[in-house]
Amino acid sequence: MKLKQRVVLLAILLVIFIFTKVFLIDNLDTSAANREDQRAFHRMMAGLRVELVPKLDHTLQSPWEIAAQWVVPREVYPEETPELGAILHAMATKKIIKADVGYKGTQLKALLILEGGQKVVFKPKRYNRDYVVEGEPYAGYDRHNAEVAAFHLDRILGFRRAPLVVGRFVNLRTEIKPVATEQLLSTFLTVGNNTCFYGKCYYCRETEPACADGDTMEGSVTLWLPDVWPLQKHRHPWGRTYREGKLARWEYDESYCDAVKKTSPYDSGPRLLDIIDTAVFDYLIGNADRHHYESFQDDEGASMLILLDNAKSFGNPSLDERSILAPLYQCCIIRVSTWNRLNSLKNGVLKSALKSAMAHDPISPVLSDPHLDAVEQRLLSVLATVKQCTDQFGMDTVLVEDRMPLSHL
Repeated sequence: MKLKQRVVLLAILLVIFIFTKVFLIDNLDTSAANREDQRAFHRMMAGLRVELVPKLDHTLQSPWEIAAQWVVPREVYPEETPELGAILHAMATKKIIKADVGYKGTQLKALLILEGGQKVVFKPKRYNRDYVVEGEPYAGYDRHNAEVAAFHLDRILGFRRAPLVVGRFVNLRTEIKPVATEQLLSTFLTVGNNTCFYGKCYYCRETEPACADGDTMEGSVTLWLPDVWPLQKHRHPWGRTYREGKLARWEYDESYCDAVKKTSPYDSGPRLLDIIDTAVFDYLIGNADRHHYESFQDDEGASMLILLDNAKSFGNPSLDERSILAPLYQCCIIRVSTWNRLNSLKNGVLKSALKSAMAHDPISPVLSDPHLDAVEQRLLSVLATVKQCTDQFGMDTVLVEDRMPLSHL
């Protein structure tokens, strides 16, 4: 064989070797990532049922201190939370030492201070579990049980971006009124034999109070994030106009995602993938009302999209509002870890996991069966949407690696 032919042959063999090595390394990395996703899924399932117990083992810290130390830029609580039951128990039972009108917003809520100085947001019960909210997908009052269910779904999906939430019964006469501010007290009234209040918010009206069953009111309490982590509010790029006859650009422009990708903070970092994770989350719970979102302040797009205010969810189990998924089907990208988790939850696993996670909540059953069935069906729609994207653009384009190391030190 001539020297020139040998050189060409060696060059070809070298190229084949390099491509084979790269291919094998890439597959090994992907396989390792998938195995870690599976391990994470099994850890989540093993710790799914949270019993509300008062005891904190092996610590001299208060439940509030532990929860505050959990918060880091990319998650509100860590993957393994042996103290979660004790923290939720404290939220559901600790003495209320002050009650005030809720922070600014459109919906009725109260701000409570629990023993030990911890702030929580109380959202009162407005509907029975089987009530169906008709009309627009964002219609109706806030649903307190939706906050509880959304928190546990956040755990199941492995996002860990929703503040802690638990159901609670409060006696308005003995627990709230004695410690209420004048502003909150002025909104109390009696309807029949029931104690009611209407609070102070954009849509709060004396003619539309929330009423207890006698003096006892069911609601949800959401743990206030630590003050050392101030929040920054952002307009959601896929937000609705809320004006009849006026569409947002994403509702008529199929190339809208290309424009979003050119603007900060969606042109780099994890924020766009967070938006798509949130679209999946919101579609599963039926939340079409995320017109704004919060992240930690001065984060330059690096911190997570925090899953706050999920109460406009689980209103109508028969309504699957596909437009909620617009970030997913317009951008056609999704995290590999999210895709792996969604696939692990099909074939009835999601419904079973959600029921199990909420079983010990004080207001259990948190959701009616039709809502649990709806979540299961919506999961199939999400998987089908991703399949359409991969059929069109290929797995390598649609499935994006975005694994950021987290630290709780």
